[in-house]
Amino acid sequence: MSYPDPNNPYAQPQQGQNYGYPQQQPPGQPGYGYPQAPPVSQGYGGYPGGAPTSMPGGVTASRILLFVIAAFQVIGAALFMFTAVAVGKAQDDPLYKDDVQFQQLADFSTGAIYGLAVVVLAWGVLAVFLGAKFGKGGNGIRVTAIVFASITAVLGIYPFILVGLVHTILSILVIVFLAKADGAAWFNRPRY
Repeated sequence: MSYPDPNNPYAQPQQGQNYGYPQQQPPGQPGYGYPQAPPVSQGYGGYPGGAPTSMPGGVTASRILLFVIAAFQVIGAALFMFTAVAVGKAQDDPLYKDDVQFQQLADFSTGAIYGLAVVVLAWGVLAVFLGAKFGKGGNGIRVTAIVFASITAVLGIYPFILVGLVHTILSILVIVFLAKADGAAWFNRPRY
């Protein structure tokens, strides 16, 4: 006896086949589609077992960017101090007494320029402090770093448009990396 070709759509169905209705699966066999995976135990912040054990890449990048911002602040403070020394020496020079542009700069006291250098240096020290606290700090360090980066971005745009553009870009990256879920999970992890 010959059996009909199973690939022929016009052939008579074989005995016991029910076309159009799903057939029962034998016990222990998976259904249609992909086999079901075992459940994953998602802990706190989407990390298995509760919390991240190592600093996520975005948080590490933010830490490095804060150190880069601090390096730029040190360079800026050095430039302010150099400017203050140069203006202080040139104020007494009779060659510059008739120069209008220099007199506008000389009207700005050297003490104020030194004060700006100290503020710029203090801002850099704050960046280093925040970056150093990323390893053991809590959510307050994260929020403070986001506020710090926001103020740095605004100050990079307004008074120092060309020089501050680098600060603005670095600060925006710090904000983005710290605002992500893995950043929040890192700073909200339990500390034993």
